[in-house]
Amino acid sequence: MNLVTLSNYLLPVVVLLIVLYGFIKKVPLYDSFTKGAKEGMELAFSIFPFFIAMIFGVNILLKSGFLDHIFLLFRPLFDFIKIPVEILPMAIVRPISGNASFAVMIDIIKKFGVDSFMGRLAATLQGSTDTTIYVLTLYFGSIGIKNSKYALTAGLLADTMAVVVSVLLVRFLFF
Repeated sequence: MNLVTLSNYLLPVVVLLIVLYGFIKKVPLYDSFTKGAKEGMELAFSIFPFFIAMIFGVNILLKSGFLDHIFLLFRPLFDFIKIPVEILPMAIVRPISGNASFAVMIDIIKKFGVDSFMGRLAATLQGSTDTTIYVLTLYFGSIGIKNSKYALTAGLLADTMAVVVSVLLVRFLFF
């Protein structure tokens, strides 16, 4: 049996085990399922406005060209500390949008090559950072948390450190 065949059978087996466990514990399975589905729909509707706001904000940043002008200001600093300024769009967009940073990564790989320093750096950065602002906006907003200052600070600091460590690791391991 190959891995694909095994994975095709795995999900139905897990569902069957959950149903059997619920049956043994005498849980009203159908009622529990419909209650969970209803709660999931309510959560989706409560998150939707925050999701639309994030998409709008990300599109303004990316389409306006504002970020390109900001990067020109920071080129001397980043040249001095030996972090390529070409990675800045991805480093800035990554905390906001995973899909946008993925698109930036693809552009970097197309421009510099997959085995280049920039290609490896972009891939490492994509895997080592998170969509901090996106997560905080959606999840904290949907449950009504207004003061996310410390979570935002910690998340952005972790993302900044991930950029620095990614540059160091890629430089150390590959070049």
